Amino acid sequence: MIIAQIESQIRYVTNTEGETTDVLVSIELWQQLISSISSNNVSGLAWIDEQEPKAQILANLQESVRQAATGQTFPVSELWDYSKRFD
Repeated sequence: MIIAQIESQIRYVTNTEGETTDVLVSIELWQQLISSISSNNVSGLAWIDEQEPKAQILANLQESVRQAATGQTFPVSELWDYSKRFD
């Protein structure tokens, strides 16, 4: 959805002084906005993952490689259960 389409669906709320205080959007638009914020259509990653510092991603990858090199592996089911704790 492009910005012009979004803007045409937004209604503004003003106070008695005429200052814009809030916006109203339809449930459909709200769900689309939340969905687009929650994941990146290109990478498939959640927004929070996209914001993780590159240094932290590299450190996590290095730790994973170190664990694999020393034979420290985990069953997929255990990794899946672990990742669900962060959803």
